[in-house]
Amino acid sequence: MPVCVLSEGVGPGAQVPKHLTRIPISVITTSTDCSNKTVKGKVVRKGPLVWLASDNAILKTVIQEEDSPPDSSSQNPSINVVLFGALAKDFNQAVSQGDVVVASGFSVGKSPTASSDKLHPCNLLLSGDDAYIYVSHPLPSPDPRSPLAIKRSSALSAEVSRTTKAPKYTYVRLCDLKAGSVVNVYGVVVFFKQPFKSRGTDFCSSLKITDQSNQKISCTIFCEKLEDHPRIFQIGDIVRMHRVKTQFFNDSIQLVNTFGFSVVAFDGAEGAPIEPRTSSRSFHLDQDVRRTVEELRSWAVSQAFLPTVPSIPLSAVQPKAYFDLTCQLLAKAPIDTTCTLLRVWDGTRCPHTLLKVIVEQNVTEGPSSFSKDRESLIANVLIYDNHVESARQLKPGDFLRIYNLRAIPGSSKVPGLTSSQSEEEVDHLAFHLHGGTAYGRGIRVLPENSPVVQELKRVMEAFPGDDRDDFVELNDSELLEVWSTPPESPGVGGAVECSTERSCGHDTQPVMLSELKRSDPGRVHHVRVQLRSYEPRRLHQALKLYCSKCTSMQDVPDDELVASLFSEASRDSGPCSPPPWALSGQVTVPGDFPGSPKRALSVHLSTQLISEDKTKDLIYLMGSTLEETCQLAAGYQNIIPVKSSGGQLALLDLSAPFLFRGRKRYYGCKRCSDAAVREPSCAEGVELMDEKIIAEALGVQLLHFVLLMKLELQDATDTLDAFLWRDAERFFSVSAEDVASNQEAQNSIRQMMDSLCPPGGSTGERPWMDLCLTEYRAEDDKGESQTCYQICHSTITKPRSARSDPDPA
Repeated sequence: MPVCVLSEGVGPGAQVPKHLTRIPISVITTSTDCSNKTVKGKVVRKGPLVWLASDNAILKTVIQEEDSPPDSSSQNPSINVVLFGALAKDFNQAVSQGDVVVASGFSVGKSPTASSDKLHPCNLLLSGDDAYIYVSHPLPSPDPRSPLAIKRSSALSAEVSRTTKAPKYTYVRLCDLKAGSVVNVYGVVVFFKQPFKSRGTDFCSSLKITDQSNQKISCTIFCEKLEDHPRIFQIGDIVRMHRVKTQFFNDSIQLVNTFGFSVVAFDGAEGAPIEPRTSSRSFHLDQDVRRTVEELRSWAVSQAFLPTVPSIPLSAVQPKAYFDLTCQLLAKAPIDTTCTLLRVWDGTRCPHTLLKVIVEQNVTEGPSSFSKDRESLIANVLIYDNHVESARQLKPGDFLRIYNLRAIPGSSKVPGLTSSQSEEEVDHLAFHLHGGTAYGRGIRVLPENSPVVQELKRVMEAFPGDDRDDFVELNDSELLEVWSTPPESPGVGGAVECSTERSCGHDTQPVMLSELKRSDPGRVHHVRVQLRSYEPRRLHQALKLYCSKCTSMQDVPDDELVASLFSEASRDSGPCSPPPWALSGQVTVPGDFPGSPKRALSVHLSTQLISEDKTKDLIYLMGSTLEETCQLAAGYQNIIPVKSSGGQLALLDLSAPFLFRGRKRYYGCKRCSDAAVREPSCAEGVELMDEKIIAEALGVQLLHFVLLMKLELQDATDTLDAFLWRDAERFFSVSAEDVASNQEAQNSIRQMMDSLCPPGGSTGERPWMDLCLTEYRAEDDKGESQTCYQICHSTITKPRSARSDPDPA
């Protein structure tokens, strides 16, 4: 019975065996006697369930001590708890953030992340038959449920899976909210502001919601990613928010997001499809959700929350009006640092003479000119101040809703107009999106599958003309977004000679990006472009592990996961008979804390590979932590972490490195390896052994470090996303293996990216790059074919100065 879920309202201490004694988190050390001890805390963070080899699992959570005993010397300490095996699976299914838990049968290990997460210097480790978790759910519902015990057995684990796969959440009416609690709510939106950049690193959005209780509640959301914010398109939309915290602000209850926050939005119109707008992959659209949304829709209609006209088309715009415009972006251009021009249309013609804005052709993104008939449908919208940053993210072809747009009649000082033009355009109508967020002012990109966009397309398609596709078909197929599975390159290395600069064996003239997109796949192109943006912005995430056998790519495991694997292997290791071809011994390492005794670790050395220089011996190390292994790797060149399995030596799970050589770590592919501790063979001696020979001896398919990035390129005619992968090392003149272990190599890449795309710099400050691109077809995750581009045979010779070269157009 590793996880025991207690009745509602019953504290987790109520059913803990009386012989167990609770200890404060603050007094825990690696030397603490954990027998017959418990630790109690509230789950404040719950990580994902990670699957390891042999159908094993691991999960990390953080608990916080809310009511420290009198002898505790610290207030509200928090500690990492790492669970293994079936216990991790049952915990993942039965425990939620906010639950109060009591843990027993744990061991203590040193936390490898204490310096970064600022939590307790130790971890609690729970595995095996003696580990227990007692949990109570602080649900607001008054109806009690009978106790449920979840046992470590395949039958009961399957039962838990069936009953908790789509968890039942309890929702609180807005009139019943009380300060200081974490709740789940539904609501109808009566006011909203689109996300805007806060003073920190997050975006902020705000909205006000109500429900059948007629209580109006303000909500403030801070999230780093825009997709994590509520996707509200108009007043009357319905939101469902999980794990929001209630607090008093200005003498009223307010909702704010907290850890684990998620939100789903729905169209509030009666009869509209119930299509969830969410970035969550775990969302369940069940009958309870449908029923609640329909009930709120019907109630909202009776309260007249929905606007009678969701947005106004250009054909109905009146001077001096504020209105919402649903449209498609055709082109855009920067006017100055505080203003951007958007050229949009909605398939209707405005009856008023519209403002003409003159901009330089070479700064326009998208088509720079249209036919006379088309120009009569285009509206020039001037975006000011804080909305300029949002406008930079827009791409020609996007469908937009612009909120609180103002129609200004008469002549005024408008960027881009000359004085003579201003006099001629006395009766023009200008469209301005002023700065600030009052009245929900902002811009939102609409999904192409939304009913609003489908209706907009229907109106556009009804417009006569042979070239109307110039408007509608501006979007190219999106390149693959999954960093762990980039499209395969057709292999461009053999046909073209390489050099330190863009120099190929074929005679190809540079082309503009708009022309390149119209070309046939399978060709190689030369372009002259600027770097508009790149992913990932956190450059360490560009480092991947690649298997040349199965062509899979994966993220580099973080130290937290690796340390947990070492701790599990150290704890589970039992007696072990050394192999006949190895010599056994011990090596000592410093203790976990200053002043603590040294630890003796078991080592085995291959008799064939003993050298005069003992630091170069091949060492099989057993029972060590990750930190201890790294300490030894500083003095020994070849360390293989092992554990005892069935009385024999075995490698650790291949999520951990199978070999340490100084600062370098080497990983193996789980799919392609047949890993085992075997007798190595190297007649020439250890001096000639490299990681490939060691991997082959162990049956490990070696993973190679690679760099993977996606660069958004631009010129005067268009933008294009291109992968940098196979030639990334040539591009940066640094190996991916060095980047994995060398801070200087990492700094070199960061400096080069900053020179190509200065942080906060304008487009004019970015240097022009001469690149070679290969174009090819690849399939995405859905099996659909798409055109992809990859940078090849191009090298950054040195960081360029922050200046703008003449436009190649």
